[in-house]
Amino acid sequence: MKLTDNTIFITGGTSGIGRALAEALHGLGNQVIISGRRRALLDEVTAVNPGMAAIDLDVSDPASIAAAAQEAVARFPKLNVLFNNAGFMPFDDPAGAVDDAMLDRLSATNFLGPIRMSAALVDHLKAQPEATILYTTSVLAYVPLAGNAAYSATKAALHSYALSQRFALRDTSVRVQEIPPPWVDTDLIYKSGDPRAMPLDAFVEQTLAALAGDDPEVLVEAVRPLRDNVGAGEHGLVHAFNQSLVDNPIPVGA
Repeated sequence: MKLTDNTIFITGGTSGIGRALAEALHGLGNQVIISGRRRALLDEVTAVNPGMAAIDLDVSDPASIAAAAQEAVARFPKLNVLFNNAGFMPFDDPAGAVDDAMLDRLSATNFLGPIRMSAALVDHLKAQPEATILYTTSVLAYVPLAGNAAYSATKAALHSYALSQRFALRDTSVRVQEIPPPWVDTDLIYKSGDPRAMPLDAFVEQTLAALAGDDPEVLVEAVRPLRDNVGAGEHGLVHAFNQSLVDNPIPVGA
């Protein structure tokens, strides 16, 4: 992805990784539009970043997604980057009872929200000379954490969806890239200063450097050993599998 001269709509841009990357991309001269549920936080971030814009959005609500997408395209017709970043990380116990309300909210926010957001903007993005859909997933998409089992599963599901979408958009102007952060010291759960967590400024610096390339996954060094447990050849395998079905479709009724 090119790092300048973009118009970028980012979900979950008021705190943590989302805010840090929004501010970094804004600093490079891009038109950045942050979104979120809390207007006070949107106003706080835009106040200290002159020229940054904000749109109200509850990414768990399909009606809110439709309204935000419509507003974004109307106000910013050159919009060419969708950055699906919004999410939250609850603890759960896969060996115990489940909280159905939490599961519904988690799925709607972390998984269904990005899919719906992408669907709402993909036709507009395909009409741009160069466009990118970005997803923030997690290293836990590859190596799940048992104490955050449902969260890990939503990120694995989003990673899988990005693989399929990347293939489906292969002949368009839209590139699909995925950012799987390691443990970064943010307030996603709580900011701890734990030395095992990657400092946010280092994460942003390494992510921007990697984002400037064409790799489908934007990996900082701390992620690579865990990602390789799955295998970096996954993309070629997924592409070849899907291409084989395009070239040799399954007969109807098979």
